[in-house]
Amino acid sequence: MKIALIGYGKMGKTIERLAIARGHEITEKFSQFNPFLNANSVNADIAIEFTEPNLVKEHIEHCCKLNLPVVVGTTAWYADFEEISQSVLKHNASLFYATNFSLGVNLFFEANKYMAKLMSNYPEYSCNIEEIHHTEKKDAPSGTAITTAEGIIENHAGYNGWDLSNKNDKSIHIEALRLPKVPGTHHVFYESEIDKITLSHEAKSRDGFALGSIVAAEWLLLKKGVFTMKDLLKFDN
Repeated sequence: MKIALIGYGKMGKTIERLAIARGHEITEKFSQFNPFLNANSVNADIAIEFTEPNLVKEHIEHCCKLNLPVVVGTTAWYADFEEISQSVLKHNASLFYATNFSLGVNLFFEANKYMAKLMSNYPEYSCNIEEIHHTEKKDAPSGTAITTAEGIIENHAGYNGWDLSNKNDKSIHIEALRLPKVPGTHHVFYESEIDKITLSHEAKSRDGFALGSIVAAEWLLLKKGVFTMKDLLKFDN
């Protein structure tokens, strides 16, 4: 499979290393020095995009114009999701997106939903989320933390939103911490006056995120439409 990398920072370089190890070829490397939007054609079967939220919409639209399937790992662009999704479908194009491509994180998401259903029966436990990422991460809270909060809100009768301020009893408080050299750690806490239950996921490196995006690209290659990790992992089946 020929892969175009849209974004060639630390994540792009990790994807390159793992993709080559899986027998794929990196044919294009786009960055601020070689902008993807300047490309009139791309010698690739598929693109993997890890850049910045303000660039995602134009990058996906350009992929649609070039008939280039794209896997998007950038987060914090979801306010434009409906518009982008309609554009992808209109062009009969292919988009795979996720707030996190790690298999472990997606298992964590499913365990989190199940835990929320259980804890909904025990209002004496309050819930909050803590997420820790590297200091270079620009969005806070992380997309993973937001997805975690949404999983709780969908399954727990006691919560109808999330916030960073901890001022609303019906909202899940998210504590977003930024520390050097932390790939990503997420904790869900349920705490009462007598004990505390913790559900956690800790990434050891970027490799899990990078490998997941490559597996998503392999899965997406001959498909049309808009997909996410639920489609790939078939958790609902």
